[in-house]
Amino acid sequence: MLNKVLVVEDEQLLAENLQGYLQAQALEVRIAHNGEAAIGEAKSFSPDVMVFDYRLPDMEGFEVLNAVRQNRECHFVLITGHPTAEVCERARQLGVSHILFKPFPLAELARAVVDLLGMEREHRAGASPSEGFVERRQSKTESFPLQLYDGSWVLADRRRSSSTSKASDDQQLLTGE
Repeated sequence: MLNKVLVVEDEQLLAENLQGYLQAQALEVRIAHNGEAAIGEAKSFSPDVMVFDYRLPDMEGFEVLNAVRQNRECHFVLITGHPTAEVCERARQLGVSHILFKPFPLAELARAVVDLLGMEREHRAGASPSEGFVERRQSKTESFPLQLYDGSWVLADRRRSSSTSKASDDQQLLTGE
């Protein structure tokens, strides 16, 4: 069974890119573009992790967090373009596990979600932190489709383990052919 992640982000393109990247991490991901939709989706979808934007069109992200928390236990990751001390302190008080400031690398979001789900703990069992670093640096890259704001698509690099096979010529632009 896949772990579930709810992405609450009003900017559609960003939300879709986050969804695609997290799905590439073997997670089931749904999107909500405003607070009201997020609260409803959280009730029906029952996410394990909710990644939410601080500023939404209809309410503050913390209001969504409080509403979701009343009906569902899950982890919370805040993404924000407003990294003020007040926002960070409030997030800490509300038990937000990770805060990512926009723009952030997609790998950082995936790392935060994976950490919260405890998926990496099994992988790291018995390995020292330096061994994990060496493993990541020596692993092959895999391409991930990322949509740009002008509507074009590119393949972004994502490190992967050497046990996964992927053609090495994926570094070209996607042309829709």
